[in-house]
Amino acid sequence: MTTHASTAEKGVGPLLRAWREQRRVSQLELALRADSSARHISFVETGRSRPSEEMVLRLAEHLEVPVRERNALLLAAGYAPRYPETPLDDPALGALREGIERLIGGYEPYPALVVDALYDVVAANRGVMALVDGVGEALLEPPLNAMRLALHPEGLAPRIRNLRAWRGHLLEQMERQIALHRSEPLRALYEEVAAYPVPEADPVDEPSEPVPYFALPLRIEHEGRTLSFISSIATFNTPMDVTVAELAIETLLPADPATAKYLQSSAL
Repeated sequence: MTTHASTAEKGVGPLLRAWREQRRVSQLELALRADSSARHISFVETGRSRPSEEMVLRLAEHLEVPVRERNALLLAAGYAPRYPETPLDDPALGALREGIERLIGGYEPYPALVVDALYDVVAANRGVMALVDGVGEALLEPPLNAMRLALHPEGLAPRIRNLRAWRGHLLEQMERQIALHRSEPLRALYEEVAAYPVPEADPVDEPSEPVPYFALPLRIEHEGRTLSFISSIATFNTPMDVTVAELAIETLLPADPATAKYLQSSAL
């Protein structure tokens, strides 16, 4: 993550310009969105004009800057951070934690988990814990990391029947997150998991009956059978806290009738 000191030294202008260029938005387009002028945007980016706190937040909103990085922009402009970063175990987030636990618990027997910005698992239901049963003990030590669990050779990787495709999907997902958040810890995690060994080819394991998959499935071996899941990820709308903004709820839907029937019958 960018430190407060280095952020302040850069100034808000270069940071805003970098976000604008990353979003591929011209100064004129950003000015129209933010009810400003291209001249004023240019002056802000070159340091000739100091934007108001309201203008920093308005530009950040239209550039879809993540909440954590909005605090960094405010600091660089000489203002106090606007968004708190409350620890998830803080009493203030008690209702949120309870709601999350109810949500993923109610999703059983289908697997569901909640991860933070570094893909550390902050909550998981019994469906998830059953799937990871038998992975290397070191990977199960807190904090559990969803990417390591999925791609490490002592994790789920040997049991994922379409590992090459699923690995590509996960790495692309991380690349998008790195571009969005510019997180050095996330980049380090990406480089680690991308370096894990990959088999030359996936095992030949076709479904017993043709299935018209509508999205890339996760096909994973469990207790002698292959289960297929479709992943869905949800985040919180308009978060006002950095911690909440960086939480993601991932649910795994059965991708075929056989998986649904097995989960319902066995209460995985």
